Amino acid sequence: MRICFVSRRYFPAISGMSVYAQNLLRELVQAGHDVTMISQYRGDAFGTRVYGGGPPPAVPGVTVIGLEQVGEQESGDFERDIDTMVATIQAEHAKKPFDILHAQYGYPTGWATLLASRAIGVPNVVSIQGGDGHWVGSCCETHRVAMCEVLAHANALLIGGASFVEEVCDRLGSDPARFTIVPGAVDTTRFTPGPGGHPGPVRLFYHGRVDRRKGVLDFIDALALLRARAIPFEAIISGIGPDVDSSKARAAELNMAEAEIRFTGYADYDTVPDLYRAADVFVSPTYAEGFSNTILEAMAAKLAVVSTHAVGVSDCLRDGENGLLVQPGDVPALADALARVIADAPLRRRLAEDGLAECRRVYSWGAVGRQIMDVYAHVVNERPATDFAATLPHDPSCRFRAEPHLL
Repeated sequence: MRICFVSRRYFPAISGMSVYAQNLLRELVQAGHDVTMISQYRGDAFGTRVYGGGPPPAVPGVTVIGLEQVGEQESGDFERDIDTMVATIQAEHAKKPFDILHAQYGYPTGWATLLASRAIGVPNVVSIQGGDGHWVGSCCETHRVAMCEVLAHANALLIGGASFVEEVCDRLGSDPARFTIVPGAVDTTRFTPGPGGHPGPVRLFYHGRVDRRKGVLDFIDALALLRARAIPFEAIISGIGPDVDSSKARAAELNMAEAEIRFTGYADYDTVPDLYRAADVFVSPTYAEGFSNTILEAMAAKLAVVSTHAVGVSDCLRDGENGLLVQPGDVPALADALARVIADAPLRRRLAEDGLAECRRVYSWGAVGRQIMDVYAHVVNERPATDFAATLPHDPSCRFRAEPHLL
């Protein structure tokens, strides 16, 4: 098949969706498909600092087209960038027709793909990701209508887990039968266990977007409670994001020493597996996920995981079986779980071993890639929907127009 994959964030952007896209592209090329990726990217200094920016790099076997998010950068004008995406898809289709369009995120890329499908007569698949379900559509009428149209009219909808389906349907009124559950996946040849047996205190590791919605401030507050209880630890916060400065300020306010907590900043993806191997416990106090790639990476690296009873986490972790879970935002409970996993070495080993076994059995990219390609095969001969309005109501009150990097 000739596939057009439309991404909102690809490398050098630091995002679990960059990792997801990279692995899916590899699986599609290995299966013999002709793949073009059209990826949005931030080109401004602020966007680069928060997420990583610049044009997407070359991908072996894939035609890569980068589109700078000019409208978003200048005024939160998502519509301007959507028009550019649609025009680019149409131009590439005119050169050599596509069989399938696949968008990563329901908005803005899913809406752009729905419009392009309508124009060129090619079916589409849309992957609903974390932000789509948790907040996009609750922000304004523009994005609510866009998400509802995508959910109602895409030829196929992919989503990470049952808890996420329930949230999306409760919030946006979609039909749960419309979704195909395809879990996250991890490259288990890339993320492998480390040597273990690190000297010194237990090493607690946070990696990913440094964002209060991921619970990073809760993690810092929980570390302060551990220190007050004289529980030894070493903590690393790895990554960039909108709350790096806030996190450093919170650590300073709590008089956290560098020996207790280190902020290591941007991590090139090639170095990330070694960061996991150097740790003992992965901490993800997130408030919601689509499906957590970092948790899967930690499981593949044989780390005990402490996380939350959050949408997108409860689909892969079970409290006391392959992780320890607390309620999102419950800092004392998070501190208790960390204290427990620090003090109990047999528990750490059991959680790590059970997580690794499940990861290898369920979340390999070979299996997940085949599921996605089966969806392509199912819809490739369908016609795209045309019975929806091609314009959206304009609601200037949307909070994401002021802070588009948070969408």
